[in-house]
Amino acid sequence: PALGHNEQAEQRSCLICGDRATGLHYGIISCEGCKGFFKRSICNKRIYRCSRDKNCEMSRKQRNRCQYCRLLKCLQMGMNRKAIREDGMPGGRNKSIGPVQISDEEIERIMSGQEFKDDANMPEHTWGNNGDSDHSSPGNGVSDGNQPSPVSTLSSNRSVELNGYTAALREQYIGNAMAQHYQFLPHLFGYAAQPRSLYPQSHTLISQLVAAEELAPLGTPMLIEDGYRVTQVELFALLCRLADELLFRQISWIKKLPFFCELSIEDYTRLLSATWQELILLACLTVYSAQVLGDLANVTDKYTPSDDELQSFSEDGMEVMEKLIYLFRKFHQLKVSNEEYACMKTINFLNQDIRGLTNVTQLEQLNKRYWYVCQDYTEYKYPHQPKRFPEIMMCLPEIRCIAGKLVNIPLEQLPLLFKAVLHSCKSSLNNYRTSSSPCVTKGTAPAN
Repeated sequence: PALGHNEQAEQRSCLICGDRATGLHYGIISCEGCKGFFKRSICNKRIYRCSRDKNCEMSRKQRNRCQYCRLLKCLQMGMNRKAIREDGMPGGRNKSIGPVQISDEEIERIMSGQEFKDDANMPEHTWGNNGDSDHSSPGNGVSDGNQPSPVSTLSSNRSVELNGYTAALREQYIGNAMAQHYQFLPHLFGYAAQPRSLYPQSHTLISQLVAAEELAPLGTPMLIEDGYRVTQVELFALLCRLADELLFRQISWIKKLPFFCELSIEDYTRLLSATWQELILLACLTVYSAQVLGDLANVTDKYTPSDDELQSFSEDGMEVMEKLIYLFRKFHQLKVSNEEYACMKTINFLNQDIRGLTNVTQLEQLNKRYWYVCQDYTEYKYPHQPKRFPEIMMCLPEIRCIAGKLVNIPLEQLPLLFKAVLHSCKSSLNNYRTSSSPCVTKGTAPAN
């Protein structure tokens, strides 16, 4: 029999949050947002917390307030985690699989993370409180007891839509597996078994790279008088000016590279067009991090997003936010030196996988040269950190992944994205910052 109008409308609604459904995902009718949330939660083996009674309201506007209850409802409504491909790529392993009924005990094992603990290759991430309680905010840190540490909210109750997406990750960075992003830099992991150059030669090449860098503080004005309320348009304009200055510095850097004459202008143009966002992001995470977490964060603190901005923030924006917060803390832990930064930047820039390059062979040789140089320098400078070099190199595909996703974020959402990321990172880093520089240690020149 034909379905009535109400029945048809109900079938088009997501069974998790009531938003418009886009099809059958992992066994049940759901929206794109809940589909993506469920996939990320299961693939990344995430553990969430609920600040209330584990019975939070699920609606389109409320669904981001408590990730615990959102995942719980996904499981209760029959979302099938076994329909998710193990490699995280699109396309389930068995699209004919329908909804499943699992016991309360099995749901509890998933929610508590017990079911994931046998997998030694995936680190366990604990995410903080997700509600608008007194101890929940976009800047939540996670204490040693895995309880959220109270810090101020972005803008009181206006921040609750983003809670949980900016909660601090547990400090488990060393050894984290990032294999899902290796495809972005497949050539990087094929050279390590070959003999490396001697340190004196590496030192010379690194000195040339550092000399090509502009390590002086950014000149874009970022001082705002007390009491001034920054608008979304003003913050966006500031972000554009910063991007312009950083891009100009990258252009100047290319002209100073020691191998500048070895490649054509056409190849340099293609390389810069493909990597400029990655280069800017890497610079902000390392040599300019003190300014970013200081002056820029102070400006974003004076910007108060509207309710509409909070509620319209996209799922893609949430995912980028999570990854950026993770990388800021990763680099804070690594304390990348100016020499390492210069090598990372060069290796990332010399990407022979970009289409249209005229001299791929020479590009590959240059890439190998600085791969060896960075490995040589790191092992020489940090002999007691044998995992340091692979840890640093594994940050590059993460940066490339984020840069690729940033292009899909609506421009009007960038001010809120940067405010939430910087607020979270600044708050949590202040809790355990020592007298050392947050990201840059013994380098040839000061970062700021």
